[in-house]
Amino acid sequence: MRRAVSFLTPFGGAAAPSPAAVAWFPVVGAVLGLVLGAAWWTGTRVWPAGVAAAVVVAADLALTGMLHLDGLADAADGLLPPLERSRRLEVMADPATGAFGVGAVGAVLLLRWVALAATAPSVLLLAGLWCMSRSVMAATVRLVPYARPAGGLATAFIGGGPAPFVAGLVGAVVLGGLGLGIAGVAAVGGGAAAVAGVVALARRRLGGFTGDVLGAAGMVGETAGLLVAAARW
Repeated sequence: MRRAVSFLTPFGGAAAPSPAAVAWFPVVGAVLGLVLGAAWWTGTRVWPAGVAAAVVVAADLALTGMLHLDGLADAADGLLPPLERSRRLEVMADPATGAFGVGAVGAVLLLRWVALAATAPSVLLLAGLWCMSRSVMAATVRLVPYARPAGGLATAFIGGGPAPFVAGLVGAVVLGGLGLGIAGVAAVGGGAAAVAGVVALARRRLGGFTGDVLGAAGMVGETAGLLVAAARW
């Protein structure tokens, strides 16, 4: 678990990634969601909904060390423009951020903020959505080929025994339902579909996943789930 915490957050100390850490991704995601949900619930008792939502968005970036946000920017620059497959991987490895990355980051952060501001605070909803995103990340590592022929950071997670991502997804659905009823279940389902869509796009255009794709898929899935929860049910 410490290796999973070290990879998915700035905490846990120095620990090399390993295949066994993937099994803990859903648990780490659920804990992150609980912490953010508590901040959301508490924040609305102190500030207006818009300010509380902004605090949650900022807290999420801090708790993840902006790792997934960086992945979103790199993946958008590599996946969205019309490029050859080899060129896409080169662009994603470039530390500079292009227009597609800036646009994707801006849109996702804005949508997360607006959706949180428009939804009644629910600790369990965020626990379910964040558990869902890490569960699908774990499923991707186990079921989708790695895209970089020369290897990369995420290759450390490949191999090992089966990761309990199905149990993680079931747990995410339960948490979402307990948090917001049918809207929470729909939010988890919609978020999982969005994550799967990003991974499917990466497999088509890259031949598989990379660490950046995992981060981008998680960010997009959580955001899609928040938007579903904020709908007029």
